[in-house]
Amino acid sequence: MDGGQEVRMGTAPFCCSTCDGGEVPGRSLVRRNKKTRSLSTSAASSYSDFRRTQSLHGPSPVTTFGPKACMLQNPHAVMHIQDPASQRLTWNNPPKSVLVIKKIRDASLLQPFKELCIFLTEVKNMMVYVEKKVLDDPAISGDENFGAITKKFCTFREDLDDLSNRIDFIICLGGDGTLLYASSLFQDSVPPVMAFHLGSLGFLTPFNFDSYQSQVTQIIEGNAAIILRSRLKVQVFKENWEKKDGMDEKGIIHTNRDVESSHKAMQYQVLNEVVVDRGSSPYLSNVDLYLDGHLITTVQGDGLIVSTPTGSTAYAVAAGASMIHPNVPAIMITPICPHSLSFRPIVVPAGVELKIMLSRDARNTAWVSFDGRRRQEICHGDSITITTSCFPVPSICFRDPVNDWFESLAQCLHWNVRKKQNHFGSEDEEF
Repeated sequence: MDGGQEVRMGTAPFCCSTCDGGEVPGRSLVRRNKKTRSLSTSAASSYSDFRRTQSLHGPSPVTTFGPKACMLQNPHAVMHIQDPASQRLTWNNPPKSVLVIKKIRDASLLQPFKELCIFLTEVKNMMVYVEKKVLDDPAISGDENFGAITKKFCTFREDLDDLSNRIDFIICLGGDGTLLYASSLFQDSVPPVMAFHLGSLGFLTPFNFDSYQSQVTQIIEGNAAIILRSRLKVQVFKENWEKKDGMDEKGIIHTNRDVESSHKAMQYQVLNEVVVDRGSSPYLSNVDLYLDGHLITTVQGDGLIVSTPTGSTAYAVAAGASMIHPNVPAIMITPICPHSLSFRPIVVPAGVELKIMLSRDARNTAWVSFDGRRRQEICHGDSITITTSCFPVPSICFRDPVNDWFESLAQCLHWNVRKKQNHFGSEDEEF
């Protein structure tokens, strides 16, 4: 990308029939196992250009977010690296669809959720996407006045419906967990995310709901400040232990190639961290950590945290890691209660590939989770590979990436908050 050249995405957005006037009440999305509309040639070629290289600086993030949004390029950028405070969002075409994510089982969010949806549907004439289990809440389904609005919604179900290329931007109502959940719904390009602080901590949610109408209007009009929160691309390879020694259930011996195909791979996009721990076992976790194919250490302790800069202020900071600004291209490696006084947290370049496996002499298995979800057991022969993803989460800022981050450090984590030291009086200065 050259400085001054604006990145555009030339695809027509996918909308359900209610977007063009032909309203179908309560229409749901097409399931993943059905044929869905694909990207245009120009968009598909743009994604294929962002392949991971061996650069230690990590892959260049995709700067098109969903079907219509992209990052406004700064013509004064030096060496193609933008000042974080100058990162701006712009729209190729006016946004028409919005995904509203609400924290489940929180009665205090019912009224803000209804107000926002009515505003988006009736005032802004936008197609609103809502998760089906949100509308199944009796407090919402039993509201007859709000029922007329919900009939205009498009609904989806997690892990069953494909939201790719359907959502123009996302609005989160709740705490930091809603932003993590929004990230998990998109395994490739993520639409811009606007997060309202209606939860507990609110480190990642800079907007207050009091003035939501003017703030949402400003985002729809475009040219908002954004911060690109890098994610981790994680692959879990599971060894099929029912076929030991290359032998299947019928006792037929396979070649090495057949045995290799028995591995099952799962892929995740992680915004905060990957956590490997000992689970309920009383023994130490014992895992080998590789960097670009080289064994760098064996982790003996309660576990290991591999986090993004965004995740550095979450579990990692509680385990002793440094807090790193989300614009820094890096991966944090933090041990959990290591059985070694010299095992300190480290930071590695974003472009490396990490690999985690159980050590040969490990007494027990390990467990892994991704942003606190999809927890699963890791056995001998299984492996986890981690590197920086090409698809960041474009989080919309209240002011700009720098001020918002330091504001969150002060307000949420009370960073360096203490009573100020008194100044010397005239009598004290004599001593």
